[in-house]
Amino acid sequence: MRIAGTSAAYPPHYYTQQQVVCALLEFWGESPEKAQVLERLHSRTGVDGRYFSRPLEDYRALNTWGKANDVWIEVAQQLGEQAIDGALACAGLSRQQINAIFFVSVTGIASPSVDALLVNRMGLSPNIKRNPIFGLGCVAGAAGLARAADYVRAYPDHVAALLSVELCSLTWQREDLSVANLISSGLFGDGAAAVLVAGEKTGPSGPRITANYQAFYPHTQDVMGWKISEKGFSIVLSPEVPRVVEENLGRDVDAFLATQGLTRKDIGSWIMHTGGPKILEASARSLGLENGDLAISWEVLRRVGNLSSASVLIVLDEVMKQHRPAAGTRSILAALGPGFCAEILLLEW
Repeated sequence: MRIAGTSAAYPPHYYTQQQVVCALLEFWGESPEKAQVLERLHSRTGVDGRYFSRPLEDYRALNTWGKANDVWIEVAQQLGEQAIDGALACAGLSRQQINAIFFVSVTGIASPSVDALLVNRMGLSPNIKRNPIFGLGCVAGAAGLARAADYVRAYPDHVAALLSVELCSLTWQREDLSVANLISSGLFGDGAAAVLVAGEKTGPSGPRITANYQAFYPHTQDVMGWKISEKGFSIVLSPEVPRVVEENLGRDVDAFLATQGLTRKDIGSWIMHTGGPKILEASARSLGLENGDLAISWEVLRRVGNLSSASVLIVLDEVMKQHRPAAGTRSILAALGPGFCAEILLLEW
């Protein structure tokens, strides 16, 4: 299985952290106490700016879950088409050459799902195998890539498209002044990413996906996720997340590599989800990495924030196009998310 092409797509509205803080304070009321807390929390996210589905002044009118979800459906189709077309151009393939599509998201819902809407919008094959996946959160980019690889392992003459669209700004709970919600309002952004995975009997070249590995951590369901109510999605974000990452990630990577007869010393690059500063620091400690080993993840976090499931795929896109390792280099691609769980893939360039 080979990664034949990657692409990222963003809405046209980009704002600095300070612009976002000013917009939130205007909505909440500019009390000195709120301003101090909000600015302190936003300054610690490692994010300089983010993309938004709508201009900031339009969010006041999105005062119901239904209104926000309608925007999610609209923008998800726009960005999904852009991301898939970008990956196809990267791979030198056409829309009709996609045999299966895996769609992951956790920031909105639609039925028919967005992948079905894109079949109509893009004129994809009516025989395409659709695989919408909801609820995996930040881990879904890596999980979707693993599931697409499993698919083309079974169908080596097929090409599978993985699409992640996460429009995190549309989940904001503006009446929620909890620390978790204030952090998320400064950390998460909007965007999409697509990856094409080609079977061994197809023409495209690219890094091989040689194996994948999953780990589920029992009784950690309260560490991260959503509380869903009539108001929509409310963030669940425990301070325990970095500890869970640090205690488990290194062990699971080692266990995975052992199944391949490898150790961490055999890994030349690391493609990690941009969970936030504390998550990246915990990942580095757990894996025994130096600061520069996760530099691309830090840069993506700084530039566009955490895009949930799309984040690790955007880091992959950066590696593919700007920092491609030498031939023969092995990479670990990994993400963690609600469950709590991890998905890890081994790539060879």
